[in-house]
Parts: sequence; structure tokens; C-alpha cells
Amino acid sequence: MSDPTGRKAVAAVWRIDSARIIGALTRYTGDFALAEDLAQEALAEALVTWPREGVPNNPAGWLLTVGRRRAIDAFRRRSARDEKYAAMAHHLPEGGALTGADPGPAPDDVLWDPDQIDDDTLALMFTSCHPVLSREAGVALTLRVIGGLTSDEIARAFLVPTATVQARITRAKKTLGAAGVPFEVPPVAQRPARLAQVLSVVYLIFTEGSSASSGDEVIRFDLAGEAQRLARILSRLMPEEPEVHSLLALLELTAARFPARCGPDGETVLLEDQDRRRWDRSAIARGRAALAKAADAGRGYGYYGLQAAIAECHALASSVEETNWDRIVALYDGLGRLAPSPVVDLNRAVAVSMAQGPAAALPIVDALASAEAFKDSHQLPGVRGELLRRLGRLDEARTELEQAIRLCGNERERAVLTRKLAELSPSDHRG
Repeated sequence: MSDPTGRKAVAAVWRIDSARIIGALTRYTGDFALAEDLAQEALAEALVTWPREGVPNNPAGWLLTVGRRRAIDAFRRRSARDEKYAAMAHHLPEGGALTGADPGPAPDDVLWDPDQIDDDTLALMFTSCHPVLSREAGVALTLRVIGGLTSDEIARAFLVPTATVQARITRAKKTLGAAGVPFEVPPVAQRPARLAQVLSVVYLIFTEGSSASSGDEVIRFDLAGEAQRLARILSRLMPEEPEVHSLLALLELTAARFPARCGPDGETVLLEDQDRRRWDRSAIARGRAALAKAADAGRGYGYYGLQAAIAECHALASSVEETNWDRIVALYDGLGRLAPSPVVDLNRAVAVSMAQGPAAALPIVDALASAEAFKDSHQLPGVRGELLRRLGRLDEARTELEQAIRLCGNERERAVLTRKLAELSPSDHRG
């Protein structure tokens, strides 16, 4: 009889360990595209076997062993009994045929050395972000293989159609194969040029984890945690790069609020309603320390540094009212000059509404109405509805909130918007 917990276990292991599995298979096969295919084959085998026979003691090791055996089968089919085949076969357990039973963990000294795991994951990131790829293709590919995101999730992160993301991933894998891109962490001299794209990937993984774009969870702790882990690896590998420390600071300071962002039933708790005593003070301390390292470089804050400084303002405030909103507006001004985008402008408008009132913010939001980035997003009508509510323009606010509810893909966020809509009344007027 099939056990539904087996399928859940497959999904959980894949979320946590897919990057490590694909990285290890890439190291052993030397072929990135083949490694992902092998990992997917192992995943498919687990979906059949684990619900029927139970979850193995070492789930990730099981997937790796199956993937490596599939690799050997592929090389056999190609009649390629060369050094690669011999080296891989040497480390396999006795008996090459997969029967469906637990194949047992792969040798710890070969597959699960902690340093090698980190190196594999980092090499996989730099490979996915190779200069032969466009930024869009590289980021999409890395979100797929490092973050384990689906094409739909990546599409929402990029605000583009799913078909566009799928095409980017397919082209990226073909390009890497055609160019013969090596699987390696690049030499020190080549790292800065590729760092911006790697940081972007980590940031987008964390963004999807900290504010899930779909489903019934407010936070996807697996993705957010993976992004934090990768940021820490980068900070060790590139300690002289201030933006690496800035990104780590941003992630730590944002994650510090996680314990207070969900209510007892998993519902979203807005910033103004959060119990700040539940914020993770250790994470805040780590984030501030990382931001201080970035500031010590003496180059001024970059893209992630400015965002981390905004997060620090929230972390240091005892309440929404005590928050230094004027400083946050100034930081958003700097961010808008450094990296102009409609999303930055919308966030700046929220800060302006807190510093100067909703009347000052509404024209900023109205100017964004035609922005392509918000065409299918609930964010703009959600913010506009809140501003109109505070201005007492309740019929307009109701229209905007209804639009936000239609567009929102996350059940918990949709519940918050629905509650706001239900709470609208003729007497609800705050300036």
C-alpha cells in the first residue's frame, strides 16, 4: 500500500538537498545537463519506491546512489567504458542493478564530506551563472537547480510567463554544454565579474522563501535557510567583497522577523502587529555585524547594503511609530538612484506614507499604475488600496483590494487582503 508520507518525504528531501545532489552528480559525471537529468530520474524512482517501501535511512544518499547508477547505465549505453566510468564504478556498493530496495547510503568519504558539499554547491552556482549565459537565463537556471524552484515559481519571481522561464532554462543548459563550461569555482581573479549574478540568485531564492509567492505558507523556511547558508559560504569564500557581507546582513536581519510573522494558525502577521519581543536577537546581531563589515570597506553601501540598512532601521525600532521612516525614505532614494525599478519606487512610497502621510505617497503609487512589472501582481493594488483606505476613499479602496485579492497567489496573503476588505466601513478614516 502506498504511504503518502513517502511522497512528502521525497518533496522535503528534494527541497533541502537537490543542489547538493546535482552538484555531486555534476562533479562525478562532468556534465551539468546530464547531472540534472540523472537527479530527476532518481527523484522519479523515489516517488515510486519510498511510498511503497518506506523512506530510507539516508534519503539524500539514496538519491545520489541511484543517480550515480543511472550515470553508469548511461555511459554503458554510450559504450564509454573509460576512466570516468571506472572511477565512478569503483565507489559503488556491490551489485550494480537497482531493484527498488534501499540502495544504502553512498560512501561518506566520497559524497558527503562537508567541505566538498559546499564546494559542489558553490561550483554549481558559478557554473549556472557563467558569463556565456544571459543574466536572465543564468538566474533562472540556478534558481531551478540550486533552489529547487519550479518554473511557475521562478516566473512569479521574475514577473514573466512560465513559458519564458522554461525556454531560458532549456537554452541555458544547451549553451553551457556547447561551450564546454567547466564545473568549478572560478579562480580568484574571475570571481568579481560573476559575483553580481550569484548574489542575485541567492537574493531571489531568499525572496521566494521569505514571502512565498504561492501556496498556503507565509514563509518557506527551506528556501530561506538555503539562501542564508549560501550567503554564509560566499562570505567565507570572498571575505573582501562588501556586497557579500551586505547580502548576508540583509538576509539575517530579514529572517530575524520570521518568528513573529506567522500567527498560531499560520496566518500572516503584518509588521505593525508583530510582537517584536519574538524577533530573533541573535540574527539581528549577526546581521548588524555583517553590515558593519561591509561598511568597513569604505566604499559606501551598494544595492544589498542599502536594503540591509533599511532592514536595520526596522530591527532597531521598538515599534512602527518609533521607526526612523525619514532615514528609510532617504535610503530608498539612494537605492532608486543606484538601481531604479518600479518595485523600489513602490517600497519607497510605503515609507513616504509612514513618514509624511498617505496623501504624499499616493501620487508616487499612481505613477506606477502602467508599470509592466505590476501587470499581474497584487502588490500595487494592495498598497494603493491601503493608502486610499487611510485617506477615507473607501469605495476606491474596496475596488483596489478586490483587484489585489484576485491577483494574489499566496493563500495567507490573500486572507490578509480579504480581512482588510471586510473591515472597510464608512467610518474607517485615518490620515
